[in-house]
Amino acid sequence: MPIRKFRSVEAMSAPTWREPGQPELRRVIEALWTNGLRLQGPRFPPGVHRYRSIEDLDAQVQRWQQDHVDRRQHGRHATDAP
Repeated sequence: MPIRKFRSVEAMSAPTWREPGQPELRRVIEALWTNGLRLQGPRFPPGVHRYRSIEDLDAQVQRWQQDHVDRRQHGRHATDAP
């Protein structure tokens, strides 16, 4: 992406502002949400988890990662119910 320098704020182009009710507003919001969901990484359950061994921990992490891959392949997101 090219870098542009401005001598003042007035020289910058104004951001595109969309009014409520405009048809393109919904499309822009939907595109942003879709892109955000697509880019989000794997989601692990919050909290502290204790394991008896490092092997148990590794197995759980593998299950979480596989669940993430399965959800991505089936078009579901981490926030969806299983």
